[in-house]
Formats: sequence, structure tokens, C-alpha cells
Amino acid sequence: MMYHAPGRNREFNAFALDKSYYGPFDETTCIDWTDDSKCFAVGSKDMTTWIFGAQRWANLIYYSLGGHKDIIVGCFFENDSLDMYTVSQEGTLCVWESDTELEGLRKGEDGETRGDVIKGSADTPKQVEGIKNVCYSQRSKHYFNKAGDFNKLTAAAFHKKTHILVTGFASGAFHLHELPEFDLIHSLSISDQRISTIAMNPTGDWIGFGCSGLGQLLVWEWQSESYVFKQQGHFNNMNSLAYSPDGQYLVTGGDDGKVKMWNTNSGLCFVTFTEHSSSVTNVAFTSSGFVVVSASLDGTVRAFDLHRYRNFRTMTSPRPAQFSSLAVDSSGELVCAGSQDSFEIFLWSMQTGRLLEVLSGHEGPVSNLCFSPVQSVLASVSWDKTVRLWDMLDSWQTKETLRLTSDGLAVTYRPDGQELAVASLDGEITFWTPQTGGQTGSIAGRHDLQMGRKETEKITAKQSAKGKSFTSLCYSADGESILAGGQSKFVCIYNIKEHVLMKKFEISCNLSLDAMEEFLDRRKMTEFGSLSLVDEGTGDGDGVELSLPGVKRGDMSSRRFIPEIRVSSLCFSPTGRSWAAASTEGLLIYSLDASLVFDPYDLDMDVTPASIRQQMKKKEWASAILLSFRLNEMPLIREVLEAVPYDQITVVCSSLPDVYVDKLLNFVASTLEKSNHLQFYLSWAQCLLTLHGQKLKNRSGAVLPTVQQLLKSIQRHSDDLSKLCDWNIYNIRYAAALSKQRGMKRTAAESLISISGSFLH
Repeated sequence: MMYHAPGRNREFNAFALDKSYYGPFDETTCIDWTDDSKCFAVGSKDMTTWIFGAQRWANLIYYSLGGHKDIIVGCFFENDSLDMYTVSQEGTLCVWESDTELEGLRKGEDGETRGDVIKGSADTPKQVEGIKNVCYSQRSKHYFNKAGDFNKLTAAAFHKKTHILVTGFASGAFHLHELPEFDLIHSLSISDQRISTIAMNPTGDWIGFGCSGLGQLLVWEWQSESYVFKQQGHFNNMNSLAYSPDGQYLVTGGDDGKVKMWNTNSGLCFVTFTEHSSSVTNVAFTSSGFVVVSASLDGTVRAFDLHRYRNFRTMTSPRPAQFSSLAVDSSGELVCAGSQDSFEIFLWSMQTGRLLEVLSGHEGPVSNLCFSPVQSVLASVSWDKTVRLWDMLDSWQTKETLRLTSDGLAVTYRPDGQELAVASLDGEITFWTPQTGGQTGSIAGRHDLQMGRKETEKITAKQSAKGKSFTSLCYSADGESILAGGQSKFVCIYNIKEHVLMKKFEISCNLSLDAMEEFLDRRKMTEFGSLSLVDEGTGDGDGVELSLPGVKRGDMSSRRFIPEIRVSSLCFSPTGRSWAAASTEGLLIYSLDASLVFDPYDLDMDVTPASIRQQMKKKEWASAILLSFRLNEMPLIREVLEAVPYDQITVVCSSLPDVYVDKLLNFVASTLEKSNHLQFYLSWAQCLLTLHGQKLKNRSGAVLPTVQQLLKSIQRHSDDLSKLCDWNIYNIRYAAALSKQRGMKRTAAESLISISGSFLH
């Protein structure tokens, strides 16, 4: 299908179908345009390549090329020409030569040719009188598998200006050839997985490789033979995530047994730990931020050092157990993990790695654990419909047991430790006071999940939603809201005080995932029912009989799996500016962008940009800052702050009201991350914290996210500058050492001259 793409002018229907072309008898695999967009070529699984005219040409309506014995992987036009190269899966390259140049294409009249394919009596294009049709001839044929080690060719890319062909193979190897002579430049293996796709940058220096098997992305500079970029995600479901205490890093654990560290600023993974031999079910940071702890179904809990990037502690249970939940206390000394088969909670010392205690009492699998942020109390929730509070200081005894109406799935403490939220199987979120054990409220969230209908389900989405629930909870940094996600494509954020839904985030629009749509696709409905159910049938008796999951009679190698959309873990950043979700789609980070939102504070008619600048001319700095915050325009606040003289910062800070201290500190924390005026903004932060420290400490719960963000910004600049300073120190030392060596040589030369002079004398 050929579409008119959106242009510069706005149109009502900007993406319009122009023509549909018919030719190949099987799926199309690749497509390429000529440089002037007059024609395009399409490769197919039926081992043919078809060339079509994008306009109405009298001498080229369509043309079919053969010569291959397998699926066409790539078809490429030569630079400013109709000559072609075709590459197929069995490792064959065909070079095709056209007898007509691009300028030789003749426009046809409406009566002569139409946009669809015109066929003559012998199933070939009609000959228009006086005009010779375009004809192709095979100039040469080349083979990639000359050595006899058969290896499927899976991807190809061609750079027209440099005439370089890059081909990728199922073994992870790739070749670079110069065309049309087919000279091998070099070949290399970059992976042990099948290369799925290849792309080249406009200059032809960098080559991008994608391997779908492991989720790998590589950028290779072929001239210097060096890696420009290497990234690999989890190649299976992501189960858990956690933010570092300063909000700079994220750690994730997945079904592939890997623990990955991500930078929240760049979105790139910078270290991967592969010590686990089974699915990683939960991950957590210690309070210092330099240690990551992970629990796995392989029966181990591992601690990783982020200074040396090594697994320095491995904790196991006396009897093999599969750990499904994990928690680390606020001091970082106690690590506990819940077992899903023995219903016990194991407690270790981080310092020694020794098992301290086994907590028994639950009568079902322990689904989640959470330590109180302010005292040494552990909350555990289980399928036995209870939440147990364990006192770590009093012989690890049960301090309180909270009864639920349904199986417990998730538990979390508010950041100040004064409230506990529990998600249960009936779709409800209940709130409890840990000190008294009393319930303070509940939210019925089942209607907000809005679960889609799976392809193989025989009930409607409305009925299916009755069995869905939240599996992950997380408080916001200020403790006023709670995030909830689970077996749905939605993440809900609730106001705790009012018990109302504030917003729903749709985490994916990918219709290739299961349970995305509320109704079944009408195109898949037949007289026997849904096609997906027919495919799942056993073939004898009822055509739509469904057996146990994963069980099939007949072809044992036949498997069909569509991942279902779900949110497996949620975490709010300590800075209060963003939150992250681990889902079937991947790792998603949602962030506040307040720069585009007009949100004035205490506004009246006198507060205008002109009046603010008038105050600045009078050098009334405190008044100008107050007015700018009331208008709440970020560029204007920055302009006022940066106009304040350096020696006036302390005076201005001391005269600010308490309400504006929080706002100014929040602004300084967010601006410092991107600003080049480091000392200036650090001076503002230092004065605000020094002069108003005691008052800020009294309302620490509200100010904590701001302080965390300030810490994150300072840490980021510290990391960047320390590398630069270290590099400069090394250069200065090298230059000093070099100058000393030259000085010693010069001194030695001078002494030799003086000795020789005296000798001659």
C-alpha cells in the first residue's frame, strides 16, 4: 500500500491511501525506493522481487525478478539508477542491471495505463506503441556460504553512496562487502544470537544491529572497529524495580535471572549482574544507596556492591526455598525474604550473611514484605488473609495481626511510617494505623482496572474484571496519594484522604499484547467461534476444547504465546518528581514537567511581569522574588534569582516567609540539575538550609522530596566534575613529570659541557 504522508500544510486527512499494488503471492519482507521516488521494489517470501512504478509510467508498470531459492531478505536500488541488488535467506546475492535509466521513464496517459496492474494476454505488461518497456538482466550472482558451513542470512542493509552491503546471520556474525565487485571488507561476530535487523547512518560510518532474542542493541563503527553503543534489556518479563535513595538510579529484576542498573537521566543500563540462576522476584536498595539486594526463585538472596560491581554476599535458607518477596530495613543491617512454598519468612544479617531467625505463623504463601521507615517493624502480607507486624527489637515476635476480607497481595508503609496500605484479591485497598491496628479507610478499585478481554476467554471483559486486583502499591513521596497497578493496562493514582481516583495512566497502546481490547476483534470471529480458540483446539471432538495451560496433544513442539499486559511493580522516586512502572511493555518512567503548566499562586491584579521587573529596578529583591513565585512562571523566577547580587543572598533568604522558603528551595533543587551556575545556586541552597533549617526539620515529611532532589542534583554534578578534575590532575602531574625529566636532561647536558670545557682548558 502506498500512502500520502503528512506534509507541512495541515490537512483534515493527512495520511491518505493513494494506491494498492498486487503482485507477490506471499508476505512481503522488504521494500526500497529509488533516489527520486519514481519507483519502489518489494521483496517477498515467495522468492521473488517486484518493481512497481510509484507514478503512472508508460514503460514500467510492474516487473518481477526471480533467481533465488529462498525468502528475500533485502532488495536495494543502486544510487541514482534502476539497477538492483537482491539478497535472499540462503545466502545469495543477485546483481540486476536495467536497460533504462531513471530519466528514461516515460509518463503514461490515463487511457494508456492506470495505477493498478495492467496485464496483457501472456500475463505480462502491455506494450505501449513506440515506447520500449524497462527490462532487467542478471549481471552476476554471488554466494556468502562459500566454506560450506550453512548459516541463514537474516538481515541486510545497503549504503548507496559508499556501496557497502552489510549482512547479518543467524549465528550473530556479520559481513561487510563492497558492491558490485563483492569484495569482503571484514567479517565479525558480535553476538551468539540471531541478528534481526540492521541499519546504517547517513554517512555510512556507523552500523546498528538489533538482536530480538536477547533484546540487544549495538552500534558498531566499522572503520575503527570499535563499539559506539551497547545496550541490552531484560529478554523476558520484568518482575520488580526499586529507586536508589537519591533518585538517580533504578534497579530491575526479571525472569531472565538478571539484575540491571539503569540511569534515570539517560535511560541507559550501565551494569548487569548475572549471578542468579532463576527468576529474580524482588529487588531493593539499602538506605546508603551503595548496595542492591535481590531475591530469586533459585533459593538465594544476593547483595551486590555498587562500588566494585560484585556479588559480595549470598544468603540461603537451611531448606531450599523459593523466595517471592524481599525487604531491607532502614539501617541496611537486616534482610528478610518470604518463601512461597514453606510460608516462612527468613531473616539474615547483612554484615555477616548469617541466618538470624525464621519467622513462622503465616498459613499461606507470603506475597509481600515491607519494613517501617521509622522503626524496626516488619509488615508481611499473605494469602491466608492476614497482615502480620513483627517487632525486630522484641525477639522477632508478632506485634499485631490485621485481618483482611480476602487474600493479601501487596503491603506498603507511608513514608512517615504512620499508615499502612494493603491490596487484596477482591480488588480493594485498605488503610490501617500500625500503632493501634485499626482500619482507617478503604478504596474499591476493581472498577478502575478496566481489564481487557483475552483472545482465549469465553467470558466478557466485564465478567473477567471481577477476578482482577491490584498486585503492586506505592505511596507518593509526600504520602498524600497512592499508586496502584496490577492485572491491567492502567495504573491508578488515588487521593488517600478523599478516597477518590485522581488519574489513570494507560501504560500501553500495543495491540499485539493480550487483553488490550475490551471486545473481541470481529475479523477473527467465525461460525465456530473465535479463531484463537479454534487454533487452541485439540482436534478431536469439540473444536474449541481447552486443556490445561501448556498441555497439548499432537505436535508437542507447537506453542503459541501472546504476553498479557500487566504491571508487575511500581515505585515512586524519593525526589517526588517521577515514578516508575515495570510492565509487560518494559520499564516506564513518568515525570512531572511543570515548565509548560501555568499554575499561579495567590494571584491578584498587581502581580504582572512589568511590576516584578519594576521591583528589580528598585533593587527590592525579596519583594521581586515573592511576586515572581505568585505568578509562578519559571523563566521569570530564574531571571529574578539570577539578578540578585551574590552578596545579597543571605539578606534575601532571611527575609522570606516560611511558605516561600519551601517554594524557593524546590525551585533551586530543580534548576540546579540543569543550570551551569553551580556555586550561585548552591549558595542559595546553603543559605536557605542554614537560616531556616530548624523550621524545615519540623515539617520534614513535606520537605524531604525536595531535599532528595537537591541531593540528586548535587551528586550528579559532583560525579561529572570529579571525572573532569581527576583527568586534569593526571594531565598536570604528567606535564610536571615530563618537565622534570627535561630539566634533569638539561642539567646533565650543562654539566657535561662544563666538564668538557674545563678538560679542554
